[in-house]
Amino acid sequence: MKSPNSRPSTAGCNPFVHEPKLTVAQTIQIGLMTVTVFPVRLLLVFLLMLLGWPFAYAASLARSDYVIEPQSWWMRFIDLSLRLIMRALWFCGGFHWIRVKGERAAASKVPIFTVAPHSTYFDAIPITMTMCSILTKLESRSIPVWGTLISYIRPIFVFRSDQDSRRRTVEEIKRRARSGGEWPQIMIFPEGTCTNRSGLILFKAGAFIPGLPVQPVVLRYTNKLDTVSWTWQGPGAFKILWLTLCQPHNAMEIEYLPIYSPSPEEKESPALFANNVRKIMAKALELPLVDLSFDDREISLSQGPLRILDCSSLLHFHQLVCRLGLRAERSGAVLEDQARRARKLQRETLREDEFAEFLELPLTHTLTQVHSLFDQRGDGQIDVRLHVVALSTVHRPLRSMETLRLAFKMYEDEENGHVLREDLAAIFEIMLGVRHVDLSGLFLSLDGSDATKITYDELHRFIEQNPSFVQDHLDFENHPRGRPKTSCNGHSKDD
Repeated sequence: MKSPNSRPSTAGCNPFVHEPKLTVAQTIQIGLMTVTVFPVRLLLVFLLMLLGWPFAYAASLARSDYVIEPQSWWMRFIDLSLRLIMRALWFCGGFHWIRVKGERAAASKVPIFTVAPHSTYFDAIPITMTMCSILTKLESRSIPVWGTLISYIRPIFVFRSDQDSRRRTVEEIKRRARSGGEWPQIMIFPEGTCTNRSGLILFKAGAFIPGLPVQPVVLRYTNKLDTVSWTWQGPGAFKILWLTLCQPHNAMEIEYLPIYSPSPEEKESPALFANNVRKIMAKALELPLVDLSFDDREISLSQGPLRILDCSSLLHFHQLVCRLGLRAERSGAVLEDQARRARKLQRETLREDEFAEFLELPLTHTLTQVHSLFDQRGDGQIDVRLHVVALSTVHRPLRSMETLRLAFKMYEDEENGHVLREDLAAIFEIMLGVRHVDLSGLFLSLDGSDATKITYDELHRFIEQNPSFVQDHLDFENHPRGRPKTSCNGHSKDD
């Protein structure tokens, strides 16, 4: 597959991976604080959460989720009490002082705050300091104690089991944002997931669809040892809590940037609005822009003997197929059907219009871009089987052997199940995200085998016996053999 010039490789800067490395001194410090300070802090944090629960519960009684009631003296008292309790909770957790820069805009001027980077559950600190509403999954409401505290700030609950949830969420954001300050301001983390703060990933458009002014808010955790980042690959929730409570002090800074008012073009294009705000926030944070999104996380975290070595081309392909509306094709049945139809074509190549017909989609600029990724000879013709392999790779990157089996179904000889050497090389180029695969090393290691073809069972058995066979038995352009190099999934390619 052709590598796009517009989408840089993410190798070495995976935002979804965080593996803290402790020095000897830090290990000794955490060991001592684990048996002294940690239990005391943990107990105080738990007691303060329990203390805040009755206030939040009392406020939620007979209160509507859709109508704002007049602010009585009793509700003002509860609000102040909860703010003080939550500030005491964070203090006991080691956040002794929190530096706030800039000026928070009034609700009448700005209904939405866009907060980034989102890296940890400690990002709740600015929420409890302001009592702004948030977006959160419906399941959060049922968390003991904490769920009641979340409900107090009138969040917008996301119904993940409801296929119409995205539209409902956007409509609720619009309704509240256009209330003229009647509803509490909304704090939205537009990245949509936690990262390690090495860069700003792509923003989701939800906060920007209303087309109203937003105030960007940037968060900084400035301890030398990062104990707070809670990513898809790294320490779990309790380990993060333990490591953080074992720090003498946890430094945090919240900065309110100037209000950003969208231009007419940005009002018409939420994606443009989101990207321009992201650039401003990245500049304030002195962080790079990372062209990854929440939907790309599994691709960048692929594991196993056939894990993706260079994500750039596959991430670009994934972005394009999502624009085509093919995201739903995570279904194995749909992939099997495409593989069956592709096999019938054998080695017949397809023009753009024939490719559109194969996918049962109109011929658009995006579809033309997808087609061009597989036009290796530059003659406007592609082998659609490579498209199916790529689609399977990006939709189930953690199950690479299933993709390999699917590829063999399309390429294998009907009589003996063999796949030709040059076809297997093309399959590996797609699955690994590399170029110019040479299988000489693999076939030399297969004693007594035909050096021109191989069956799935032979290859599967060899891979099981050689977990590092890609590094040890394949050759390709920019192969890292002999010099450790970080791959897009955060691991050394030689481990």
